[in-house]
Amino acid sequence: MSRKKHRGWPADPQPLPAAVVDNHTHLPALDQNGRAVDVDDVAIPPGEEPMTTAEQVARAARAGVARLLTVGCDVPSLRGSVELAHEHPQIAAAIGIHPNEAPLHAGVREIGPDGLDPAVRAHHGLSLDDAIARVADLVRDERVVAVGESGLDFFRTGEEGRSHQIRAFREHIALAKELEKPLQIHDREAHDAVVEVLLADGAPERTVFHCFSGDVELARTCAEHGWYASIAGPVTFKTNDAGRAALRELPPELVLVETDAPYLTPAPFRGHPNASYLMPLTVRTIAEQLELDLADTCARLTANTDTVYGTW
Repeated sequence: MSRKKHRGWPADPQPLPAAVVDNHTHLPALDQNGRAVDVDDVAIPPGEEPMTTAEQVARAARAGVARLLTVGCDVPSLRGSVELAHEHPQIAAAIGIHPNEAPLHAGVREIGPDGLDPAVRAHHGLSLDDAIARVADLVRDERVVAVGESGLDFFRTGEEGRSHQIRAFREHIALAKELEKPLQIHDREAHDAVVEVLLADGAPERTVFHCFSGDVELARTCAEHGWYASIAGPVTFKTNDAGRAALRELPPELVLVETDAPYLTPAPFRGHPNASYLMPLTVRTIAEQLELDLADTCARLTANTDTVYGTW
């Protein structure tokens, strides 16, 4: 029997002095019983009492997080994410096929470098071309402000699946350029390959490395090409000196902030579920590392968000 103690929602942090925007979260659509619909169950931490979307939005607002960009990155979550954006004026959507989903749609099932056997679900019976076609149809909605997350993940997908990830990534790049919408990139242990594809195909005008995990070298590459880096909770982790060094290399005008909730909860609440209301912890670390006043940091981050995604 597991002795792991369940950890609930953290207490509200001290509010920010000015409004910011969560550039990447995964909000579940909930039915009347609090169960997730149109999204994977992982969108609500196992054993945790869910917050409704209205509660999440209200709690975020009290913390100074005025708007949220929710991301649907598998077939079941696409339409639900768009519907959330229509139901709540504080929410916009981004949709795409996650790189770890792409090989499963292509019929590849392999044990990845992480040692996990990927879970194949009913929606993976849809071909990769058809899955991307669903994205292409829904992403034209006015409440969808970005394409993605798409990209490359060499941590969870092995050699056999990489070609399908690359194909899906290139399709998303082309779609973002066609529609003149920003591209949100998932990049996990694949920095060089992601940059290679972007340079070969031509990056969209507004390209964002979601949950930036790169080193100083990648930060300098982003600065050179005008690519944005969206900073999440790991920048607060005590052992992540490399991430903080990379942040310091970025021009402030290319820095965004996100939660990637319910994942990557900032310190000191690692192990708890994450939500947009906890983003002030990350914003404060960004201000410290960039040596900026906290209110000025909030204004800078919000201005950057509006430059990339517009306002909603």
